[in-house]
Amino acid sequence: MAIQRPPQPDRSGTETAPPRARLRLLWPVAAVGFGLVLIHQSLGAAPVTSLRQPDRPAAIASRAPSAAQPEPSTGTDDGALPRSAPTRISIPEISVDAPFTKLSLDASGQLAPPPADDTNLVGWYQGGAAPGERGASIVVGHVDTTTGPAVFVGLDALKAGDHVDITREDGIVARFAVDAVDTFSKASFPDDEVYADTPTPELRLITCGGTFNRTSKDYESNVVVFAHLESSSQS
Repeated sequence: MAIQRPPQPDRSGTETAPPRARLRLLWPVAAVGFGLVLIHQSLGAAPVTSLRQPDRPAAIASRAPSAAQPEPSTGTDDGALPRSAPTRISIPEISVDAPFTKLSLDASGQLAPPPADDTNLVGWYQGGAAPGERGASIVVGHVDTTTGPAVFVGLDALKAGDHVDITREDGIVARFAVDAVDTFSKASFPDDEVYADTPTPELRLITCGGTFNRTSKDYESNVVVFAHLESSSQS
């Protein structure tokens, strides 16, 4: 059952509407044809996490560094940061402290997961927004592997107001505040809601969840954490 999303935390009057509301307004123009599909396989030799990505509109095409990007925490109401790859994630509430690996789509449109032999590693989809950059940054991690629990085993325990800190290659720590935690059936996964581009910096943390089907050796749901950029600081 999906967890009802709480109201967006106050952002000191700098926003005219909460990011989740703007995201919904954006779907008709930015998410048409996006159709990312998240598939999780578990406890086997196959990848735990993969993404299938059909054609995307230009608004959410792979982003390259640009001299036109805003400077950190200046000149923008939403505090958006210039592009920089993430290096480490910290979520104190669930004892997560892990490095990143960069993930890309292969020729078949699948996103290879983080290595299954490393239970304390998360993957960032580098074809999308970097954490702190405008857009929805996608971070995935195993809930478990053949050797036991993995980095995102406690992801569904997060709640609104908890914080996710992501350190980037440029030395900036982007702090995200959790807005909601949802569990979605894979049979009806809301691609647009999770993957659609956003006009402000947001974060999606994704892992397996729900019931484990021993016949298919797959979890039947996905846990998705929705968060927005709250602040940034130099590490």
